[in-house]
Amino acid sequence: MLSLLLKLIVSFFAVMNPIGNIPIFISLTNGYSLEEKKRTARKAAIVSLCILTVFLVLGNFIFSMFGITIHAFRVAGGILIFGIAYNLLHAKTSKAQSPQAKEKKEATEKEDISITPLALPIMAGPGTIATVMTHSSSHNLNNLIMVFVAFVLVLALSYFLFYYSSPIIAKLGQGGLNVVTRLMGLILAVIAIQMIAEGIHGLFPRL
Repeated sequence: MLSLLLKLIVSFFAVMNPIGNIPIFISLTNGYSLEEKKRTARKAAIVSLCILTVFLVLGNFIFSMFGITIHAFRVAGGILIFGIAYNLLHAKTSKAQSPQAKEKKEATEKEDISITPLALPIMAGPGTIATVMTHSSSHNLNNLIMVFVAFVLVLALSYFLFYYSSPIIAKLGQGGLNVVTRLMGLILAVIAIQMIAEGIHGLFPRL
């Protein structure tokens, strides 16, 4: 059980990439006071928690409603996550997991950026949702609890990193952030390949 929890924590940490998202958080909260940054990071974490919990609880219902098998979703989710990993390996921000130009412009024009783009798509983006739904297909209550605990811990860590974003980026520098981002990309690529392999094996058991 502990090994599963550690695996899930690493998976969510890699796909959310909270350290790599620190520069985005700093740019979006430019001019904010420390208290405003704390409030924004806290609300973004809470909204992300609600989004991921909904997909965790309703994962099976969504699969049955659309006639989707877990194997097909693993292949699709693995491909999506590999795309994110590919960008991270090159120290680039994934388009699927980062705010677009229009969203950035809207974020600077309104006061509350915690929901969009921080919660969606930065923290609870497509890759994170795909990871949650892949594991939510299990009817094992213990596994579902492990998934919940894992993304709660990573979201709590994201809040902590965003709150202390300025001193962290001052210590790491852009070079340090790039190293961490590439490492997360490598881990995420391996996880994605494993998801795709399991999905293909489930769809074509005779292969």
